[in-house]
Parts: sequence; structure tokens; C-alpha cells
Amino acid sequence: MLWREAEAFYRLPELSHLPKARLAEVRRAIETDGSYQHTPDELLIGAKVAWRNHARCIGRMHWRSLRLLDFRHCRTAEEVAQACWEHLRQSTNKGQLRSVITIFAPRTAQGEIRILNPQLIRYAGYRQADGTVIGDPLHVEITELAQALGWNGTGGAFDVLPVIIQMPGDHPRAFDVPADALLEVPISHPELPGIAELGLKWHANPAVSNMGLEIGGISYTAAPFSGWYVGSEIGARNLSDTYRYDVLPDVAACMGLDTRHDRTLWKDRALVELTYAVLHSYRQAGVLIVDHHSAARQFLNHVDAEGQAGRPVPTQWSWVNPPLSASATPTYHRTYDAPDFGLRPNFVSQDTVLSCPVTGAVRAVEQ
Repeated sequence: MLWREAEAFYRLPELSHLPKARLAEVRRAIETDGSYQHTPDELLIGAKVAWRNHARCIGRMHWRSLRLLDFRHCRTAEEVAQACWEHLRQSTNKGQLRSVITIFAPRTAQGEIRILNPQLIRYAGYRQADGTVIGDPLHVEITELAQALGWNGTGGAFDVLPVIIQMPGDHPRAFDVPADALLEVPISHPELPGIAELGLKWHANPAVSNMGLEIGGISYTAAPFSGWYVGSEIGARNLSDTYRYDVLPDVAACMGLDTRHDRTLWKDRALVELTYAVLHSYRQAGVLIVDHHSAARQFLNHVDAEGQAGRPVPTQWSWVNPPLSASATPTYHRTYDAPDFGLRPNFVSQDTVLSCPVTGAVRAVEQ
């Protein structure tokens, strides 16, 4: 099985520059040791193709620009944490975000490295006695794990969670994100001052950290990667979803909207203005972000370019259309190649079990 997947990988046109002896070398390693190692060049190409293949990403036009930080040599949780901070510093780039992937050692018979946070920067969710949540309700379980590991936040709505790392055969450990690796943006609106008074903010860098990367039969279970946000991800989902921050009623109040009836479309109007506030705020702060209309056009440019190269573009339709004004974007009015989650190389979802000696184990919902 490993050999078949490895052979398919090395047959990719992107690796045609390798000497013919490389494939034979890989086969000998598999027959002798049961596995093989990618060179840094192979690793970067594999990660780029994985991005190109991933059916849920609208930003694939930029797949060739991906940068690699190769940290496969890390052997301790402390080393992994330091590498994560380096990832954040290089990818955030003082607001001019860059596409970066950091790859740690792959899964072996002895175990695997896991980063339990869904992203390197996420906000805590504090469950209250009455069942309500202060902060992000999506992250209540990982917040409770962080607390069980000794972390204590302020109890506020935007407390940055520590990054929780689990090394093979060890318990998870929590590491605070250093200030110089964190960039956040306060949310304001150029025409609605009340939105700034809500005290909203969001982090600049969407560094996904709980997905696996599979290249040529090798599973990299810790491979955080990041690009930049589409404004609607923040304004129309993270801050607006009823199971997240649920701020649309507050935004509507700032706008003086009638919220007694859905027919006033107060949710729609608040959603647009909040997303506009996000775009405005990020640009005011000098942080790269893209609006959903531009992202849609870029994706269709990518689809056209891939077609000219003779490659399909597996796409999950619901993931490349924005959560607001979808029918006003060009991605809405067409079909795509069916999503192929078995295509490799690719990024893959991984079950995340949050466990520690204090709390036992609970299955997380962040995927």
C-alpha cells in the first residue's frame, strides 16, 4: 500500500525533474525500513499539490506561492511550540500575510505529533453556570482542557487560547502564544460608531493546525498552514453565527433596525454592515484580507487556468460560495468537478480527542 501511494506521488509531473534513481531509492527504503523520507523539495511540492487538490479551499489560485518551514527535526513539545511561533511570525509578516506551511515529523509506529487547537490562534469559551458562554462557544471543550492543564485566562470574550501540543506517548501540554507572534484587529465601522463600542476584534492570521497532510503514503499529523481571511468568514460566520459570538442583534441595535420581525431583513442588513466593518478595519490596520466577490473571481481564474493545464478542480460547491450574497458572486452560478477527498496529496480531517490526566477524554467538535 505505501509503495503504491509513493509511486503515484513520484509520478506527478511536478516531480519530473527528479532523477530516475530516486523512485528506486524510495522503494528500497520501504522494503528495508518500512517507510521513507521526503526531501525538503519533495515536501514543498507535495504540500503545494495538496493545497491545489483540496476541494474546500477557495484560495487555491495561490498554490504555487506556498512557503515551507521544515521542522521535522523537532522532538519535544517545547521545540514544536517554538516552531509554531516562528510560523505565526513569518506568515503574519506584520499584516502582509503570506501562505506558509510548517511540517513536523510524520506518524510512525511509535505515535504521532498532534496540535489539538483547530487554529494556532483561537479564542476561549467559558461555560457559565446558567449554560451561557462568554467568548467563543465553539471552543468550550478545548478551553476546559487548557484550564485542566494549568492555563488561566481572564474570563473575557477574546482571550487567546494557549496552543496545546501532544507528543507521541505523552500527555498534552499548553503553551501561551507570545505577544510578538499575535496580531489582532479591533473592529470598527466608518459610518456606524456604535460598532466600535461593541469591543469586537479578530486575529489576523487563520493558521489551521488540526488537519493532517498526506503525501505519498506518509501522514504528517501536525502541519499548520495559513493564508489570509476572506472577510465574510469573520463578519458573516465567526462573529455572527448563533452558535458562535452571535452579535447580529447588537449590530442591528447600533443601526437602529427593527428586530421584531424577520421580514425587516435586519439580520441581512446587519450581516452586510458587520462584514463591511471587518474589511474596513483590516485595511485600516494594514492587514491583508480579501472580500468574497474578489475571492470568487480569483477562484474562477484558477479553475480556468487549471482547465488550460488539463487538470480537474475537485470542488465542494458549498465551501467556495460565501455565507452572504452568494448569488451575487460568479462562483454561485456554475458547477464544478465533484469533490474527491481520496485524491492525494491532500489535507485531511483528523479526529481530535481532547484528553488529559485530569479531565479524561472528550471528543472535540472543531473540524
